Amino acid sequence: MAPDTPQTDDVRARELHRQLNEAAYQYYVLDQPTLSDSHYDALFRELLAIEQRRPDLITPDSPTQRVGGEAVTTFAPAPHRSPMLSLDNAFSTAELRGWDQRVKRFLGMEAGEVIEYVCEIKMDGLAVSLTYENGFLVRGATRGNGTVGEDITLNIRTVHSVPLRIQPSDTAPPIPALIEIRGEVYLNHTEFATINAENDERGISPFANPRNAAAGSLRQKDPRITAARRLRSTFYTIGHAEGLAVETQYGLLQTFRAWGLPINPYVQRCGDIEQAIQFCEEWDSRRRELPYDMDGVVVKVNSFRFQAALGTVSRSPRWAIAFKYPAQQVKTQVRDIAVQVGRTGILTPIAVLEPVSVAGVVVSRATLHNEDEIRRKDLRIGDWVMVQRAGEVIPEVVEVVKTERTGDENEFHMPDRCPICDQPVVRREGEVATRCVNPRCSAQIREQVIHFASRGAMEIDGLGEKQIDQFLERGLIQDVADLYTLKKEQLLPLERIGDKLADNILNAISASRSRPLSRFLYALGIRFVGERTAELLAQHYGSLERFLQTSPDELETIPEIGPNTAGAIYEFLQDSVNRNLIEKLKSVGVVPTEQQITGGSGLFAGKVVVFTGILTKYSREEAEALVRQQGGKATSNVSKATDYLIAGKDAGSKLARAQQLPIKILTEEEFERMLNAPSEEESK
Repeated sequence: MAPDTPQTDDVRARELHRQLNEAAYQYYVLDQPTLSDSHYDALFRELLAIEQRRPDLITPDSPTQRVGGEAVTTFAPAPHRSPMLSLDNAFSTAELRGWDQRVKRFLGMEAGEVIEYVCEIKMDGLAVSLTYENGFLVRGATRGNGTVGEDITLNIRTVHSVPLRIQPSDTAPPIPALIEIRGEVYLNHTEFATINAENDERGISPFANPRNAAAGSLRQKDPRITAARRLRSTFYTIGHAEGLAVETQYGLLQTFRAWGLPINPYVQRCGDIEQAIQFCEEWDSRRRELPYDMDGVVVKVNSFRFQAALGTVSRSPRWAIAFKYPAQQVKTQVRDIAVQVGRTGILTPIAVLEPVSVAGVVVSRATLHNEDEIRRKDLRIGDWVMVQRAGEVIPEVVEVVKTERTGDENEFHMPDRCPICDQPVVRREGEVATRCVNPRCSAQIREQVIHFASRGAMEIDGLGEKQIDQFLERGLIQDVADLYTLKKEQLLPLERIGDKLADNILNAISASRSRPLSRFLYALGIRFVGERTAELLAQHYGSLERFLQTSPDELETIPEIGPNTAGAIYEFLQDSVNRNLIEKLKSVGVVPTEQQITGGSGLFAGKVVVFTGILTKYSREEAEALVRQQGGKATSNVSKATDYLIAGKDAGSKLARAQQLPIKILTEEEFERMLNAPSEEESK
């Protein structure tokens, strides 16, 4: 029979599937490669050739189908079937023992009884949720706010350690028809360094840490970029499963392994809390051996029956806790104290340190926050200090080692003029910040442009700090509005900007002209206006013109906006420089899209509604959207301005707070009946 007959293609394609999937499992899950890269590539190309010849042989779980589809413009909401909860933390062995006692009391256990725990390395990555139907991967999602994440299916398929199809095993229970599996996507140190080196080459700001790099990689709008980064994954729990016959956490992990899902190899079943503590203490000294970042140990009650009895409180389970290690502290010397100017003009003192390795990262600078903080610590130039990375990320000075003083140290004084533009600085009564109030200060303009182009704001992809610095140094821009007047011939002479990158930057700038109003308001960089406040403003005003006509009194009527924020917004709008900038943006075609005003007529017109607990009939996002459609405002915090609290299952502190205030409390069923009740017009 000829080697290229259909039957031969069928058989060979199945065999190549098997070999490539087995090789990927050995490499990415077991870390025991069985094929060389060249051999794997040759088999992959052979399968690709067969599928090009015979498209009918392409299956959803084919190794060739990991990267596919066009780049997306946005990520669709992905509601979770059950909330992706966060964990309470323990920072000492005493707190772990206290948690053990609380678990036993809740379960009604007698003195002397013990609970079996499972200890797992807590990897510092991005939490994800994978949904499999009949064994096939159908959706990948981020954690988001715990209730609704973002659909990243195209990107998660590019992660080679994520099976496109779960493989049944004789040593594991049958695969449920529908199962949602949760875990972490992360980067090891080597790949993190490679990505940052590539970003530096392209003039893009480096990622602060591997977790941010993993998150940024998974949220790429072009899955081909995600595929180019060697992301890894590990899985540790389920969010939903139909008929899974597993009784313990340890048994679940072994089931995952049998199905071909990667789990962290450093898992230990512990007979009691003392064995769990021993595991945590052992990894305190071993964590630097790992090729990736870990930020503690998760201790879980092993029995699923006990887990169900313990349940959850607020947004965390009672049956699990994260043991966090104290930050590593290292001694070094303060060479100098520099002053940095931010986008709102705040002067921030920065300690210039003798470079020192802290938790695996070389640290040479650390924020000192403000002059009051320097005085509180009695910090001087020339002092020896203890430095740590807060949360294993941000360098900070913990304390001064005063026994090392020689008398040659110098006190620091905040300058009375801006170190960048040499204009007078001010410190307003009641504030700790010293501020440059010159709107033409080049340092402020630089930070404003960086913020304006950032992801949460106008999201101008590919425009990094190095390009912005060149634009400013060459006089190509004087403010953010000038970005929209740039021409290709102005970009090509700049360093590391070729023909393709110039086109990409200009296309991204052009695409940002019609961002939603909330993004535009956030991009303006108004003091105290973060993404949440910008969204509230957009929902209230609907259009830029209405927002520009606001008053302090109207601002303070918006839930969650207090007098300080209202004052800062109004002050920003009264400044002629800011008004002129907004008009200039409008003149170059920046027209933010209007948003639906939450108010007017409807069942909840003029009312403020808060949801708490687990909703069964709606996702949190759907329920809040229904309130807005009925003219109300859906907020996250209970306050005196709240009119209704809708309490779902396992409602916690928000319900307790609402019970102390004149707030109408409804169950989810009562909320639904209100929505479905006929209006006065309909009932006539």
